[in-house]
Amino acid sequence: MTGTKAAAAQSAAKKAQPAIKAVRKPKPAKGAKTPVRKNTLVIVESPAKAKTIEKYLGKGYTVKASMGHVIDLPKSRMAVDIDHGFEPEYITVKGRAKILQELRQDAKKSDAVLLASDNDREGEAIAWHLRNSIAEKTAAPIQRIVFNEITPGAIAEAVKHPADIDEAKVNAQKARRVLDRLVGYNLSPLLWKKVKNGLSAGRVQSVALRLICEREDEAERFIPEEYWTLEAGFVKGRAKFAAQLAQYRGEKPELKDEQSAQAIIADITGAACVVSDVKTTEKSLKPKPPFTTSTLQQAAANRLGFVSRKTMVLAQQLYEGISVGHERVGLITYMRTDSVRISAVALAEVREWIQGAYPAELPPQANEYAVGAKAQDAHEGIRPTYVKYTPDSMKGYLDRDQFRLYSIIWERFVSSQMTNALSRTTSADIAAGEAVFRASATTLAEKGFCRALKVLAAKEGTGGSLPALAVGETLEPGTFRPEQHFTQGPARYTDASIVKLLEEKGIGRPSTYAPIISVLLTRYYVTRSNKQLVPTALGRIINGILVESFSDVVNENFTAEIEQKLDGVEEQAEDWVKLVGEVFFPFREQVERVMATQESVKGTFDENTGETCEKCGRPMLKKLGRYGFFLSCSGFPECRNAKSLPLAKCPKCGKGDIISRRTARGRGREFYGCTNYPECDFLTHSKPLNAACPQCGWFMVEKHDKKNGSYKACINPDCTYLHSADEEPAPELTGTGEP
Repeated sequence: MTGTKAAAAQSAAKKAQPAIKAVRKPKPAKGAKTPVRKNTLVIVESPAKAKTIEKYLGKGYTVKASMGHVIDLPKSRMAVDIDHGFEPEYITVKGRAKILQELRQDAKKSDAVLLASDNDREGEAIAWHLRNSIAEKTAAPIQRIVFNEITPGAIAEAVKHPADIDEAKVNAQKARRVLDRLVGYNLSPLLWKKVKNGLSAGRVQSVALRLICEREDEAERFIPEEYWTLEAGFVKGRAKFAAQLAQYRGEKPELKDEQSAQAIIADITGAACVVSDVKTTEKSLKPKPPFTTSTLQQAAANRLGFVSRKTMVLAQQLYEGISVGHERVGLITYMRTDSVRISAVALAEVREWIQGAYPAELPPQANEYAVGAKAQDAHEGIRPTYVKYTPDSMKGYLDRDQFRLYSIIWERFVSSQMTNALSRTTSADIAAGEAVFRASATTLAEKGFCRALKVLAAKEGTGGSLPALAVGETLEPGTFRPEQHFTQGPARYTDASIVKLLEEKGIGRPSTYAPIISVLLTRYYVTRSNKQLVPTALGRIINGILVESFSDVVNENFTAEIEQKLDGVEEQAEDWVKLVGEVFFPFREQVERVMATQESVKGTFDENTGETCEKCGRPMLKKLGRYGFFLSCSGFPECRNAKSLPLAKCPKCGKGDIISRRTARGRGREFYGCTNYPECDFLTHSKPLNAACPQCGWFMVEKHDKKNGSYKACINPDCTYLHSADEEPAPELTGTGEP
């Protein structure tokens, strides 16, 4: 940005900012007066947003909420006319009739109606349905307004420029909705008949399930290999530091067992330790661009431990408005976006703020970031609406999680417009006989954009600190520390990694990433374990059938192609009816073939356990249910005795069984407890394995951490036994069911 353009943009930014402090009432900026219309009704999606916008608009405006979709497809039937252009049969959403009636009455008393639902496909469809319904009751003009942030200036500007509804965007939403309904309503009856009643499958969710199941298969097939590392301690004066074995006899060492490590130790013990090389390198570190929906969910998962759904709920709250003193302030821009583009006004504002806070870190021109080839670029990147509302100034008005999320959004945006940081790495090689050990330490020579980072700050230094070393000087040797490791297989997906993969493959869009994961969890096709997404037995069965019989439906490339065609509908380059037909008719033929030829697997998972029902005396069966395997009386439905499958004997009381349970709150989080509760209060969140600890006899559990990956460990707090997942299984516990 040139100096003239930057000055003009800064001037525009000042005009668009409200002349308020954090606790004062926002006022429209000079030159951005809200055009007052008598009795104007503004309809948004949520009450929180309505409350914020009504305060900004003031007299002459009434702002009401539709509570999302008020008109949609019914849940009880397919409601798509396949023979007449896939025309959907819309109805008033159950429980929303009163809301719609009130909106109609409000519109009837208004001189104008402005539809201000979210600026995306779903929001456009909501506006379209509202317009069609309200138009029957009022002669007032009905128009559409959109905005990227809920601020006085943005709302005033939107109200000044109402427009017609984007029919192409509505058609894109209609195509997705109809296509998903047709796929779901044809697959579900097939699953009911062939697998189990009550099952369902979705078009995009099934692709995500396939990816998760394939990763699980890879992890199970992986065979860990043992390897060792050798660390040596060195002393110079009062300074002590460690170095890793880098070479032995001129080659990179491969230590496959402890004997290999001990042989090197024996060979070099007593040898002089001389510094053979010292190097210092510098690396320029560029700041990252502002968040998109995907990168925000990834950062919130990795830095804050938030699942995707929680991240989006918190972001929605920050976007719609937070009570700051006696007022409400929309703190961030729209949170469903795949673009990193930033407006000139926002760039001028952040550069002005950096000039005041970190003048040495302001680059001569604004930093520019490339928008991805697949990005729709309808919105800016996610940023704070006002940079002056720093996280510290907002801390008293936000709860802990809101504050943490707002902090990373603010930090990421501000740092994106600062200078590069400079890292400096010093490496030293120490020769000991025929071995060379290497130590390194990294520091930030110039902080640059890192000055704005607190929550997002990286740890400085990657190898400890090093004393000043010179080539040729002799060091005092310390101790040698050989350490055993095992190679790690592919990690299970987390919320962060699956969202990243979906975005890379073009599957779904910013508004669908979190719902995709939520649907899989709700259907219990996937569970979370140590923040990892693990397919259940039921999920793997469903995936197996879909992969075998409907490879196109769960094909990632085919799904990405559909996403591109939906974008084409929005851009008026594709016809939505033609698109749906091209996908649906071949799919329906395949459903009919599978329905006629696929053997039913219903009941094939039932297994006699040898146990007897304590209520009626009939055999107890191991059956597959929605939440995995369980025990059920073979006399069902006359006898309804059912219970969880025992995983292990309780180590605390010795009488009860350890079974899987679910919390009443927290969306059914799984834990494991004793059947003798409340007499015995033993519980654990680690999944018990059908194996006894060879050291103390208690049962083993599955654990996971960054250092060791997945491994088995003893549940006994007084037992130190643990071993890696590749070792031979311990003896089975007698009298227990399968895990």
